Amino acid sequence: MRIDYSRDSLKFLDRQTKQTVGRIRAAISGLTLSPPQGDIAPMKGYTDKRKRLRVGSWRVIFRFTKENQIEVLLIIDIDNRGDIYK
Repeated sequence: MRIDYSRDSLKFLDRQTKQTVGRIRAAISGLTLSPPQGDIAPMKGYTDKRKRLRVGSWRVIFRFTKENQIEVLLIIDIDNRGDIYK
């Protein structure tokens, strides 16, 4: 499985401490397991089946896609709980 990060999610990770980035990346790697591990919930109001992963006070918005028979985990956005849903 391949993991793709959006520009916004990479910007967020660049601004964080190494400890925070390690914690978020470890949670994201849990999504590649079968079944995905973590506090995952589907997001309402979206038709592309995006979900959110809770990592402490941060939220990771993601969805699974397929490209040429390869499963891709697309990280759409990462931010604080209060800012991600705006």
